[in-house]
Amino acid sequence: MRGRFITLEGGEGAGKTTQRALLAARIRATGRDVVETREPGGEPGAEEIRGLLVGGAPGRWEPLAETLLHYAARAQHMARLIEPALARGAWVISDRFADSTAVYQGAGQGVAADTIAAISAATLGGFMPDLTLVLDIGVEAGLARAGRRGETNRYERFDGSFHARIREGFLAIAAREPRRCAVIDASRPEGEVAAGIAEAVRARLGLALPNEA
Repeated sequence: MRGRFITLEGGEGAGKTTQRALLAARIRATGRDVVETREPGGEPGAEEIRGLLVGGAPGRWEPLAETLLHYAARAQHMARLIEPALARGAWVISDRFADSTAVYQGAGQGVAADTIAAISAATLGGFMPDLTLVLDIGVEAGLARAGRRGETNRYERFDGSFHARIREGFLAIAAREPRRCAVIDASRPEGEVAAGIAEAVRARLGLALPNEA
């Protein structure tokens, strides 16, 4: 049986990496094989591209060039990790996927939606996640959380208006695609966010998860 693909999306400091680990542990507790990954990255070649994207000054890339770099990494990620894992029956949970490119390079940096859609179609065909969890948090609160991690990445150094567009972009995708996307209030304590995610997985994918891994 083919596996399922779950993505976590949201702005900086939303807690995606933490919640990915918590969700993976709960799904593993049901006896399923789970692969945790991230974008950009998740595969050696894609991780090399990640280094180009998350380091340096905010304006180091032209937005279209940046979009193409993200999709180059995604093509590697799909071919070398995501598709093989799904084919063997594993559940794959990714910290970011194609929605992040649509939002960060589209809503955030102004690349036309039609341009991104064409690149996505050429790279992914009709492939989409089975479930996308949009972790929503206010811009100031999210950036404050991200800042407490220590060194900031390139995207965290963009200005507040950029991050406001990011939040709006993710919520717009969730509103357009309610069957695929579930919005989770990420401003709550970690355990409450995890419970909301578990409920979304039960309701959308039919998998009841244990309260703890």
